[in-house]
Amino acid sequence: MKKFILILSIFTCSILLCNAQQPLTRSECRQQALAHNEDLQKADISVRQAELDRQAAIAAYLPKLDGSVMAVFRKDTRLLDDVDLQMRGTYMAGLNLTQPIFAGGKIVTANKLAKVGQEAARLQKAQTLQQVIADADNAYFTLMAVNQKVTMLEALHRQLEELYGQVKTSVEADMATQNDLLRISAKLSEIEYQLQKARSGAEICRLSLCNVMGVGLDVVYQPVDTLLAESSVIPGREELEAPDISLRPELGLLEQSLKASRLQVQMQRANILPTVGLSVGYSRFANLKLKGTMTADDGSVVPLNYKVGSNNPMAMLSVSIPIFHWGAEVSKVRRAKYDVQAASLDKERNTRLLTIEARNAARNLDNSRLMLETAVIGQEQADENLRVMRLRYDAALSTLTDLLDAEAQWQTARSNLIEAQTQLRINETEYLRTTGRLILSP
Repeated sequence: MKKFILILSIFTCSILLCNAQQPLTRSECRQQALAHNEDLQKADISVRQAELDRQAAIAAYLPKLDGSVMAVFRKDTRLLDDVDLQMRGTYMAGLNLTQPIFAGGKIVTANKLAKVGQEAARLQKAQTLQQVIADADNAYFTLMAVNQKVTMLEALHRQLEELYGQVKTSVEADMATQNDLLRISAKLSEIEYQLQKARSGAEICRLSLCNVMGVGLDVVYQPVDTLLAESSVIPGREELEAPDISLRPELGLLEQSLKASRLQVQMQRANILPTVGLSVGYSRFANLKLKGTMTADDGSVVPLNYKVGSNNPMAMLSVSIPIFHWGAEVSKVRRAKYDVQAASLDKERNTRLLTIEARNAARNLDNSRLMLETAVIGQEQADENLRVMRLRYDAALSTLTDLLDAEAQWQTARSNLIEAQTQLRINETEYLRTTGRLILSP
C-alpha cells in the first residue's frame, strides 16, 4: 500500500511538473543568458567607460577656457584721518584660455593609451560573451541529458513492474519461485533509488540553468533541442595539432596589454622632456572706493570720492625644462621598460596555454565523436539483445537472470549513449570558444 501511494505521488508530481514546464530551445537559452548575465552587463559598462576615457583624452588636445569671479564685502577701513577704504562689493572677474603646445608627448601617448583601453574593453566583452554562451550550452545540455536519464529510468521502472506482475502470477501458479520475485523486487528498489537520485540531479541542473539565464528559480524549462544531431564542427588533422587561435579575445587582450606597457615607457619618458604652453587671459578689477575729505594747499576741505578699477589683458608663454631630479624620472623609465619585458613574457606563456587549451578542446571533440559512434553501436546491440532475451524468456528458453542482465546492459548502454551525445555537444561549444569562434556559431 505504501509503495502504491509513493508511486501515485511521484506520478502526480510528474503530471503537475509537465503542465508547468516551458519549452526552451538552445537559441532561446543563449539569448536569455546574454540578456540577463551580470558579468556581461558589467563588461558593457566597461566599454562605455573606455569610450568616455577616449573622449577625455582627445579633449586634452583642445584649449581650456576657465573663468573666475571674486567679490569682497567688508567694513570700511580707515587709511587716513579723513579717508576710508570701502570694499563693499569690490570684485575681480576674468577669463583664462590655456593651450598646450608641447607636453613631452604625454597628450599623444594618453590618447594612444585610451584607444588601447577601448579595444581591451571590447575584447573583454567578447570574451565574457563567449563564456556566457558556453555556460548556457553546458547548463542546457546537462539538464537535457539528466531529463533523458529520468525518462529512461521511468521506462525501465515500468518494464520491471510489468515483469514483477508476470512473475507474481507465475509464482501463484507454481511456475516460478519466490526467489525470482524477490530478485525483481530488489531490482525495482534499485531503479527507484536511481530514479530519485536522477530527479534530484535534474532539479539541481534546472536551478543551474535558471541561474545562467538570470530568471526566477521557480521557472521550469523543458529543453526541446535534440542531442542526436551530428556535430557540425569536425576539426581536421591540422587543427588537432595546431589549432588557429587568432580570433581568441584573450590573445587580443595580451597584445593590448603589451602595447599599453610600451606606451607607459613613452609616458614616463615624457616626464624628462620640456613642456610648452600658451596662456591668454583677461581680468577686470572694479568697485574699490576711497571716500572722505582732504585738505587742499590753501587750507580748504575738499571731498574725496574716488573709484579704482582696471582692465588687465594678459598673454604668457611658459616653458618648463626638467634639469635635475636625482635620477628619479630616469629610474621610472627603466622600470617601465622592465614592465614591457614582463608583459612580453606573459604573452608568450599565455599564448602557449591558449594553444594547449584549444588543442585539448579539439582532441576532446574528436574523441567525443568517436565515443558517440561506439555508444550508438552499443545501444543497438543492447536493444537487440534485450529484445531477443525477452522473447526467449517469454518462451521459457532463458532464465530470469539472463533477462535482468540484459535489462542492466541496456540501461548501461542507454546511459553511455546519453552521456556521449551530451559530451559531444558540450565539447563542440568548448572547441568553438577556445578558438574564438563561438560568437559566430548558431
